[in-house]
Amino acid sequence: MDFKVEAVTLKQAEGLSYRDVGRRLDALPKLVEDWGKQYQAGMLLPEKAKRRIAPEQQEISELKSHLSRLKMENAILKKAAAYLAKESL
Repeated sequence: MDFKVEAVTLKQAEGLSYRDVGRRLDALPKLVEDWGKQYQAGMLLPEKAKRRIAPEQQEISELKSHLSRLKMENAILKKAAAYLAKESL
């Protein structure tokens, strides 16, 4: 959410259009417009953007990410080994 708040404050601070902000931040102008509406309605505030995550949850998330990477590497290595075995015949 910090990104959304930054987009809205950038638009307001520099007087940019939604399209200009979208180009600068690589976001769709419609999304930036929606974020502006949410910000004005009080639904998008910086303090709401800071979500606390338990250390255990953070560790679980990191481990899942690491496991996913290792599975992908394992699949690539298996394919490479099969290819090299076929080429050596």
